[in-house]
Amino acid sequence: MKRRSVGLVMSIAMAATLAAGPVQAQDEDLTIASSLPWYGFPFFVHMQKQIDAKAAELGVAINATDGGNTVEKQTADVEAAVTRPDDGILISPGDVAGMQPAIQAAVNAGIPVVTVDRRVEGVDGLLAHVGADNVKGGEAQALLIMERFPDGATVVNLQGQPGASAAIERNQGLHNILDAEPEKYLFVQEETAEFELEKAVTVTENILTGLTEAPDVIVAANDSMALGALQVTTEQGLDVAVIGFDALPEALESVRDGGLLATVEQFPGGQSTTALQTLVDYLRDGTEPAEEVLLLTPITITAENIDEAERLGELGE
Repeated sequence: MKRRSVGLVMSIAMAATLAAGPVQAQDEDLTIASSLPWYGFPFFVHMQKQIDAKAAELGVAINATDGGNTVEKQTADVEAAVTRPDDGILISPGDVAGMQPAIQAAVNAGIPVVTVDRRVEGVDGLLAHVGADNVKGGEAQALLIMERFPDGATVVNLQGQPGASAAIERNQGLHNILDAEPEKYLFVQEETAEFELEKAVTVTENILTGLTEAPDVIVAANDSMALGALQVTTEQGLDVAVIGFDALPEALESVRDGGLLATVEQFPGGQSTTALQTLVDYLRDGTEPAEEVLLLTPITITAENIDEAERLGELGE
């Protein structure tokens, strides 16, 4: 089924309304395959918990799988969902191109598929995509840099996993803004740390060794990398503003306590519950989503507005 491609930027209030759709007290009449890229990323652990909680509310069963951070494992999980077959698939593709064949095969087999958080390229017939506008998230990071460093700044950019749509789009957003004033905002180094804390530690150490002076800002495509970079700058006694992305509880604690300058809130609970509600509504009564692409708008979280973070309640004292 091919439908028109339409973009929609949802306000947070709209997302909450959709995610809190009518509770149906029926038995588990549906089984949904949930495929997330890797539980090694705390972001996806939280997202799976939100999917499980929403599934219990809606009365559907979940076959949850960890993609293991490889195209091969996630492909096998999708193929298994088709073979069983499950009623629908909710997936965050680990690779925008690599997951295309398996997802297209699922759609061709008549299984409705909703992608969440990360997109996939070249698939015809997806029911919907629900996510954050990662380009706007990257732009939000850049705008914060310009706000805090109005006279200019040197910037190190820690990029995410190559091939992941979130990494590609966040990097695009960052450059959309800062490239407009290259004489003021200079990228002194850009390297991938693949969304991983330990790799970010090593990459940051190597970058700082190669620079004649510390950068003003290290901006990272997720919080794990930001926290790794902060570990290094703290150990070396450097005054560097570090900005993350995902608003994980440990990142929020760091923002609150004066470590990270900021993180970006992309409302993963709102994404995952909206995606599952969209899929279940279609499977139960044929209700198609109002739009094929549903995007929440990320915001930067600093110490000044930390009360707007989705996972604020998980912070320790």
